Amino acid sequence: MNVVFKTKVTSIIAVTLLILGGLSGSNQLKAQEIGVSASFFIPKNGYFSAPISPISFRGFGINITDYLSVETGVTLYRMSGLNVKSLPFESKKPLIGPTFTLLVPLELVLEFGNNDHVFRIKGGGFTFFNFDQKINEGNLDRALIPYTGWQVANSDFEADNNIGFGIHFGGEYIFYLKNNFGISMGGYYYIGQAEVNLSGTITGGDETGINIMETAFPGSEVDFTGFEISLGILFSTN
Repeated sequence: MNVVFKTKVTSIIAVTLLILGGLSGSNQLKAQEIGVSASFFIPKNGYFSAPISPISFRGFGINITDYLSVETGVTLYRMSGLNVKSLPFESKKPLIGPTFTLLVPLELVLEFGNNDHVFRIKGGGFTFFNFDQKINEGNLDRALIPYTGWQVANSDFEADNNIGFGIHFGGEYIFYLKNNFGISMGGYYYIGQAEVNLSGTITGGDETGINIMETAFPGSEVDFTGFEISLGILFSTN
C-alpha cells in the first residue's frame, strides 16, 4: 500500500471523524439505527453488483427539528465494474473494476411516520475513493478498436486514483416489528466522478501491418452514476 493511497484514504476517514467529532459536541447527537444491509448497485454502463453486506455505519448526525436532520457515515462497497466518461470514444461496458469503494455521504434527511412506519427522504453530497482499482483491459481493447480504426487492439494502460465527489438523493422506508427492531428498504441515485486520466500504449494492426500508439486521455473520469437498492435489518438506539 503506497503513501498516496494511505494519504487519500486517511483524508476521507479524517473528514468523517471531524464531522462526527463536531456532532458529538452537541446534545442533539443521534445514532438512529445500527444494522446490516444487502446492497445492489446498478451503475450506468457498468456491471450489476452482487448482493453484499457492506461495512456500513450510517445515521450519525444531529436533529434540526423533530422531522429534519443532518446525517453522515462511512460505507465500504465491492463494485463489480464502473465506466469511464470524458473519453473521445464511447464504451457501453465498464472500463474500471472490480474495485473496493469507500464512500462518505453527508445528507439532509426529512422524516415522516409514527412508531410503526417511517419514511425518510434523503439528499446531499458524497465523497468516495476506489482502491485495489483495476482496468478492465478486455472491455478497453474492444472500445479502442473503432477509435483506432484497427482490426485488433491491445492496450497497456494506467489509471490515476483520485478522490471523487458527487451528489445523491433517494428514500428509505422502515417497518418496525418491535420498538427497537425494524426492516428497511431503500433506493438511492448517485451522480459522481473522480479523475483517472487514462494513459498508455495501444498495440494493434490491420491489413497494412502492426501499429503502436502512445496516447493519453487527460480529464477522463470514473463514472460513479447509478441506482442503489438496499434491504436491511435495523436495531434502533432510541
